[in-house]
Amino acid sequence: MGYEIHVEKGWVNRGNLYRIKELMRRAEKGDRMTLAFLGGSITQGSVSSQYTNCYAYLVYDWFVRRFPKTAFTYVNAGVGGTTSQFGAARVEEDVLAFKPDFVIIEFSVNDENTDFYRETYEGLVRNVYGNALDPAVLLVHNMFYDSGVSAEEKHREIGTHYHLPSVSMKPSIYAPIEAGAIDRRELTPDDLHPNSEGHALLAEVITDCLDQIYMQRREAEEPFFMPEPLTRNAYEKVRRFQNYNSDPACAGFSADRTLKKYANDMFCGGWTASIQGAKICFEVEGTEIAVQYRKSVKRPAPVAVAVLDGDEENAVTLDANFEEDWGDSLHIDTLAYHISPGMHRVEIRIAQTHADDAVPFYLVSLITA
Repeated sequence: MGYEIHVEKGWVNRGNLYRIKELMRRAEKGDRMTLAFLGGSITQGSVSSQYTNCYAYLVYDWFVRRFPKTAFTYVNAGVGGTTSQFGAARVEEDVLAFKPDFVIIEFSVNDENTDFYRETYEGLVRNVYGNALDPAVLLVHNMFYDSGVSAEEKHREIGTHYHLPSVSMKPSIYAPIEAGAIDRRELTPDDLHPNSEGHALLAEVITDCLDQIYMQRREAEEPFFMPEPLTRNAYEKVRRFQNYNSDPACAGFSADRTLKKYANDMFCGGWTASIQGAKICFEVEGTEIAVQYRKSVKRPAPVAVAVLDGDEENAVTLDANFEEDWGDSLHIDTLAYHISPGMHRVEIRIAQTHADDAVPFYLVSLITA
């Protein structure tokens, strides 16, 4: 079935095209290249009938067909239910370690439209754009199909500041849905995740932008250099502590030595506990501190608390019981935001258990910046 979308309106910020044009000129010569896609469940391909129907693979296929001399490597680093805060923490391992030549970043339906996520998004963008290999970067903004809500406003501020080409589904796909020209149920079952038809439309908007850039690839363009940060930029340098790179003091917490096999294989490398009073303590440096743990659909599950620098009065509750039904959530609670630099102590302890707990408490990682 064909859909009348406003594909030509999707390219919302032209940006500086020097890197993408260089990428295309190299691809014409037959250089080997790596294409990486970083985002949430939409990038991962949720609800598409198979992985080759998700927008990321379809964009990869556009490159394969457009540049037949080049051998492309496909890296899908989409992880469902995660924000740019976690994207900034894992980008080195899940994307930059593969030495990408081209990176699409997609977090606009995972982030909230706040200054906090503008800053985490900027940290992620600076990490990718500032990489020594100078990858070409394209920003993609999705939205909720029933409301058009997303973090696009804050994300586009970053895209504009860094002169990055940006593609939006709001004027291209949501506008005809809002006008009644398309029944959104034909594109999404839950108003968030596109089905295979929806993924095809996402890819069409993105590849239309790439087609336009391809037509301009011979036109000279000066490179754009990294500007000063737009925000306080606390998230450009992020550390993620798991059991293989840290040695916290443990009493009742056990290390999970399961090895990570895929980008979305996230419940490994952490610590588990199931006894009330069990605790784990970290001594870390930074101005931003967050706890990442599993919220489980298997209930009941233990409840923990996180205490920063002994401040029991402002302890943060870490409830491992997940009230949704789509699967376990890789949840992040921020303990500290723009606090004084220096060493800080984080204690996480099990505050409540149940006789019939279905799963232990799973601490995935501690994240600092």
